[in-house]
Amino acid sequence: MNVTERQISLSVLERLRDDLIYARLNNGKPVIDVPDLRQYIYERMDRIRTKALSFSAMNHTPEFRNSQRPPNNV
Repeated sequence: MNVTERQISLSVLERLRDDLIYARLNNGKPVIDVPDLRQYIYERMDRIRTKALSFSAMNHTPEFRNSQRPPNNV
């Protein structure tokens, strides 16, 4: 593991540790044991994927692409 990977890993684990203090599953239940932790991680990953997909879809709409295109000055 190189220095960058180590820094990323530590950052992720620190964030997870901080999040677990107030963590709740989607059903409102607190994270108490390992299965709850696994479920919490899956739910967070799904949220991240959903946001990434919606952002990606937003960036591929024709209106957005046309607004980002430089004007034709030729």
